[in-house]
Amino acid sequence: MSESSSERHGSGFDPRPVLKRLPHRPGVYRFIDRRGGILYVGKARDLRKRVSAYFRTGIPAGKTGQMVLQVADIEVSVTGSEGEALILENELIKAHRPRFNVLLRDDKSYPFIHLSSRHPFPRLSFYRGSRKIDGRLFGPYPSAGAVRETLGLLQKLFRIRSCEDSFFSHRSRPCLQYQIERCSGPCVGLVSAEDYQENLDRAVRFLEGRSDDVIDELAEKMESAAENLEYEEAARYRDQIGRLRQVRQHFATAHRDRGDMDLIATSEQAGIYCVSVIFIRGGRNLGSRTWIPGVHPGTSAEEVIGAFVTQFYNGRPVPHEVIVDRCFEEASLLEDALAERAGRKVTIRHRVRGERARWLELAAENATHGLHLHIASKAGMLEQLNALGEALGLAESPQRIECFDVSHTGGESTVASCVVFGSEGAIKADYRRFNITEVAAGDDYGALRQALMRRYTRIKRGEAALPDLLLVDGGKGQLGEAVGVLDELQIEGVDVGAVAKGRSRRPGQEQVFLAGRKRPFILRPESPALRLIQQIRDEAHRFAIAGHRQRRGKARRRSILEDVPGLGPKRRSLLLREFGGLHGVDKASIEDLAKVKGISRSLAEKIYNTLHPSE
Repeated sequence: MSESSSERHGSGFDPRPVLKRLPHRPGVYRFIDRRGGILYVGKARDLRKRVSAYFRTGIPAGKTGQMVLQVADIEVSVTGSEGEALILENELIKAHRPRFNVLLRDDKSYPFIHLSSRHPFPRLSFYRGSRKIDGRLFGPYPSAGAVRETLGLLQKLFRIRSCEDSFFSHRSRPCLQYQIERCSGPCVGLVSAEDYQENLDRAVRFLEGRSDDVIDELAEKMESAAENLEYEEAARYRDQIGRLRQVRQHFATAHRDRGDMDLIATSEQAGIYCVSVIFIRGGRNLGSRTWIPGVHPGTSAEEVIGAFVTQFYNGRPVPHEVIVDRCFEEASLLEDALAERAGRKVTIRHRVRGERARWLELAAENATHGLHLHIASKAGMLEQLNALGEALGLAESPQRIECFDVSHTGGESTVASCVVFGSEGAIKADYRRFNITEVAAGDDYGALRQALMRRYTRIKRGEAALPDLLLVDGGKGQLGEAVGVLDELQIEGVDVGAVAKGRSRRPGQEQVFLAGRKRPFILRPESPALRLIQQIRDEAHRFAIAGHRQRRGKARRRSILEDVPGLGPKRRSLLLREFGGLHGVDKASIEDLAKVKGISRSLAEKIYNTLHPSE
């Protein structure tokens, strides 16, 4: 169900016609501004009572009052239960990011360790993506580094392979991993399936937090080998036990019951919040991570923690326990919703003792430390922006900077980049790439002009805010193109500059050409303004090169394999995956190609002949 109204008294919004029609049902409400944007999304057990409360006693104070003054319309969606309303609210916040809601600026999926299931010798590998995958996942881990560290330790302890199946199936001799004792060499038959599975089971138990069981088992095998006078075997078990005990000390045990839990704490200063999460899995501390959520002034710590928990577990695995540093509204409702999503009991607690209390204190310390780092970093960025404005003689210090660069190889697959920086540093959500078309090969001026025209035409339509300073990588020619585009689009009030590398092309000798000035600025190497310019220029360069390589690689793969008659996209993808890329396909024989599912002998011959036309 949806209700809306645009009735107004004078210049204001009259909510009474809408409120009268709202049902006494659970659901989600949305406050809309005069431009049609969503100001706020909220959930309610009783829509009429909850929404009416905003307008019952005049304009509320603080953040709520500011929001109510901007309301021009109200929309509601009725749900079957309060729990459904909670889920819908979260989805709408994620989709629309209303400025009066607490926003979790983190859309990345967390990394896991993946145990494959469709191979006689399963592999342990880094994984990030959908949880609907064959095999078993361990985690989540707070960072890719934590996953790689754990995998490295597992390889040292149990010598489990980590290579791709395509690499495994085409080995004729052991690889480097075997030589450095990180793999037992199953690809060339240097370990039996039974022994490999035995070590794999130990690795799994270690990941589950049962390292004591593994040590006990190895101790029994060591004693048995010694009794049978197999001293070399006993020594091998002894060394493995020693390494395992060292690793166990490295991964501090969080609590005795080996459960899964997340500990979440907040810290606040000057209206800025930092949220820290410690991840405990199988009784082991996997590490921690911090976030700076988007918060409107006047938001309480209880609102922040409630919104964070609600959004954080959308699409992420839920542990058995979620421990927070303060009570928040509707924690019990969220507890039920998370339990339904997980298919088991989930507990949200804020009063804990003993080990849990100590870990919660550590989470609070992490939040405070993360907040101080954020504030210091922001202050440093503001200092650099002020220094840049002063060094270039700008009327005001720039608060938003956009920088463009162009990348290609001999005119092939030209890509232009646009990176954006503000007081908080790089604003990666606003980065853009442009695939350049209908421009002569190697025409950097034309490529830059096309990218600028596309970017600022969209900005004029309201896609993003105009920058205070526009930078382009290059000299006077690139500067002229940028100025010409802004003039053509009738965009005013934007300072335009070009960053040239100087005669020696060495860092620290850059020249900055500014529109309206005849001579370039040459900044001191130690200048904060120059360091900022270098950082922004280098980031634009990196972003452009990455886009160019992707486009070039895709074009080259298409130009070769798409020329094979009868080879569709599914089988092309299968070939690339089976042989580890185009290079592997190129090296494969006709017999190897014909072994791939869906590739007949005749098709294999066509593929081979296309890749080797001179043979």
